[in-house]
Amino acid sequence: MTTNQATRIAAAHPTAAAGPLRLFLALDAAVTAANGLIYLLAAEPVGDLLGLERGFLRGIGAFLAVYGVLVAALAARPLPPSAATKAVIEVNILWALASIAAVVFGWLDADTAGTVWIPLQALVVAAFAALQFSALRKAHR
Repeated sequence: MTTNQATRIAAAHPTAAAGPLRLFLALDAAVTAANGLIYLLAAEPVGDLLGLERGFLRGIGAFLAVYGVLVAALAARPLPPSAATKAVIEVNILWALASIAAVVFGWLDADTAGTVWIPLQALVVAAFAALQFSALRKAHR
């Protein structure tokens, strides 16, 4: 199939073109909500492992769990709205940048495991943002 044929099919069937976007949003939602629930429900052992305060982890966990559910609701739409998807991308970019800044500027008193974990999860979040941005452009042509 040529690029022109794919573009014509996507224009004729916008929900089909939204498949990759919906997939990347759904994966983001699952990873985010799972991470949030782990932080929320296992704050003590995770805090010990990463050298982070339990209250901080519970707060972040609650935010991530709710955010994951909202992203899942967006992913469930046949054609996720452009504005809402852009908001998710922007939040993901801000999260990744803030995570890196937290390590670089020492805003968190994380131990070695936490200092490694924080940028790694930031890379995952940034990758979701990049995948979602690319898929959004293709879905809303």
